[in-house]
Amino acid sequence: MRSLVWLVRAALFFTLFAFALNNQHEAGIRWFFSHEWRAPMVFIVLAAFTLGVVVGGLAMAPSWWRHRRVARQHQALREDAAMPTSPAPTEPLTPIESDPTRHGV
Repeated sequence: MRSLVWLVRAALFFTLFAFALNNQHEAGIRWFFSHEWRAPMVFIVLAAFTLGVVVGGLAMAPSWWRHRRVARQHQALREDAAMPTSPAPTEPLTPIESDPTRHGV
């Protein structure tokens, strides 16, 4: 299975590498007020992809933060419900950082 994954990765890399080699001619992007950016086509495509990833990540960030906040609130509620009702615990408490069963969200 690992070799299949590496073969797919290698095929993807060589496909993108061939794309870059075939698109070395210069292209231009015309901006407003007659400004133009000229660069090899592969750099323009790479810049557009990078800009899309950044804009997409920034657009999703508020949703991620909201889901993390809700998950923390639910986890706190579960911990409060699971706490023993006796005032004195019978076993020593362990710090949160050293508890291997606790998973952060």
